[in-house]
Amino acid sequence: MNTTHVDVLAIGAHPDDIEMSMGGTVAKLVAEGKRVALVDCTRGEMGSRGTREIRDAESVAAATILGASYRENLDMPDGFITQSDENVERLIRVIRAYRPRIMVFNPAFERHPDHEQVHRLCRTAYFKSGMSKIITHHNGIEQAPHRPAQIFTYIQSYHQEPDFAVDISDFFDIKIASIEAHASQVFVQGGGQSNEPQTLISTPGFMEMLRMRDRYLGEQTGVRFAEGFKRISMLGIPTMSIWL
Repeated sequence: MNTTHVDVLAIGAHPDDIEMSMGGTVAKLVAEGKRVALVDCTRGEMGSRGTREIRDAESVAAATILGASYRENLDMPDGFITQSDENVERLIRVIRAYRPRIMVFNPAFERHPDHEQVHRLCRTAYFKSGMSKIITHHNGIEQAPHRPAQIFTYIQSYHQEPDFAVDISDFFDIKIASIEAHASQVFVQGGGQSNEPQTLISTPGFMEMLRMRDRYLGEQTGVRFAEGFKRISMLGIPTMSIWL
């Protein structure tokens, strides 16, 4: 864990959640000069494909492609994430270390139970990280309270109508490259055959679904490709002039 502040903290239950759901947004933020930290709660070690070591290496490669300033893993048990005080404290320490203005994480209603568990952990840690009487330490130093200004969730397996969408037209190819860095998990054109079990995300159809979803959201918002997000609280804008 680092103590350098970032603009955006993206959190995922598994090493490829962020890339699949908001990889284009991360790449765009970096291109805009923003600092982004990626935090994976598990190493995906219970997945049908790949190993812990392979997935670690893929995560580093994907973060490099996106241009993220930091990536770390909290080592929660894959498939068995619980709403424990220990897990909440892990996330509080992360929030206080990176001190982001925006935090984005898994949605509340999802196909994988780990995604829903991480959503609940993030909601709890978000609130408690701002409480001065909850004391945490990093490298032996007491951390100051911090609560991000905005929290959002990205969209994963289940269809949800987003509250807003980010134009990633110029960054869609970077998003795909970051997903394909997780080659043990997903279909990569020309990547050869694997003897490991086929899963939902290892099929060509899954990658096509991601493309179609981003294309659909782009069409709805007048651009080529877009990624959708849900807000937790009311989202205000400074002026209607942003559309003029």
